[in-house]
Formats: sequence, C-alpha cells, structure tokens
Amino acid sequence: MTTILVTGGTGTLGRLVTERLRAEGHEVRVLSRHSRPYAVDLREGGAGLEAAVAGVDTIVHCATTQTGGDDKAARNLIAAARRAGVGHLVHISIVGVDRVPYPYYRTKFAVEKLIEESGLGWTVLRTTQFHDLLVMVFEALAKLPVMLLPARVSDQPVEVAEVAARLAELAAGAPAGRVEDMGGPDIRTFESLTRAYLKATGRRRAVVNVPLWGKAYRRFRSGGHLVPEHAVGKGTFEEYLARRRG
Repeated sequence: MTTILVTGGTGTLGRLVTERLRAEGHEVRVLSRHSRPYAVDLREGGAGLEAAVAGVDTIVHCATTQTGGDDKAARNLIAAARRAGVGHLVHISIVGVDRVPYPYYRTKFAVEKLIEESGLGWTVLRTTQFHDLLVMVFEALAKLPVMLLPARVSDQPVEVAEVAARLAELAAGAPAGRVEDMGGPDIRTFESLTRAYLKATGRRRAVVNVPLWGKAYRRFRSGGHLVPEHAVGKGTFEEYLARRRG
C-alpha cells in the first residue's frame, strides 16, 4: 500500500476520501490548517508542508477556500511535491471552470493549468456541485421570509461520498491526466431543488425567481456547469435530504 497525503482532509470531501483510503489499507496523512501533526496553511507553505510531503507517494488535493489564494496554495504544494519526489498529484475540480467566468471558477481553472504544467504525474477530476453545498446555500437563503433564486438556472448535484470513492480509486492508480467528468443523476431547476429542501425541512417560504445579469450568470443559465452526458452519480437530492434529516 502507498503513503497518501490528503490536503483539506478534514473537510466535507477530504474527510470521506481519508476514511476510504484508510479502509483500503493505505497510510494516510491529513493536512489542514488545524489538523496536527500537519497543521499547514498551504498559502503560507513552510517547514510544515515540507514535513507533510516527505516520503509521500501520492497527494490528493482537496483543500480550497472561497476567500482566495487557491492558486498560491497550489504553487506551494507543487513546489514541495517536486522537492519530495511525489509521483502522483490528484486534484478535484469543478465542471465548467473553463466555461463559466465566475471568479472562483477562474481560479480553479488556473490551478488545473498549474498542475498540468507541474512536471508531476497528475490526475484531475471535475464534478458538479455537492448536495451539501446546495443545502448550505438554501439554509442561508431561508433566513429571509422570501427565498430569491437566480431565474432559469439549473443544477446537477452529486453525492459527495460517490466523489470520494472515485477520488480514492484514482489515488490508488497511476496518473491519468484529465479523467471523465462526474455529474449527479438529475438536472434540476433551482426552484425544484429549493422546494425539495423546504419540504424536507418543514419550512414555509415564498420562492421568487429573479433574473440576474453578467457573463457568469448567462453561462450558468445556459448550463455551462452541467454535464448531462456524464450523469453517472446515483444518489438523488431527495435521498440526501432524507438521510440528513434521519
């Protein structure tokens, strides 16, 4: 079995990847900003990062932040991986990062390019949004009596445990480059997903679809973040909600 470092290993995805890899017998190190002994902010790098990658065969890069700096973090990680002689870097990305001009997506696409040009063996998997993220968004929107949704936008949410299983499979294999995208089983309007959330949580809210503007919104509206040809996920949003409620 191999020694694998999971960055962001305490997060929604990274925790499940870690559990899966350990169950398969791999030695797994967890890197996050607060997880010892590898408590590292990748944007800062330093001796902690060097210690984390020393002797590692494969890195699964799940760490990310909405506050910026993913590109800087990737540069630090790649440089440390080169020095340590890491053979395989597996990265999780998002469907549509090359099509939707949303700032976070642009950064994720830049990270993909850094990895591709790193000189390391690499694998990149793009997926659609996790069920968990949709619930976080809906919980924020439900704080008001009226839930305002982007008009004519759909989504294709995928079960995070299925993504974790796929990442673990890729980490155990050889570098494969850009692999096939992974999307959830159904493409649903935001309104239908919102109403499923309200029903499952027993909340009553008015739902209003609001037209927005800008290039990013137009690309979301036209489905730039969807992969109907790769609807390989099995778990539905309703099943996720029922399990979460239970």
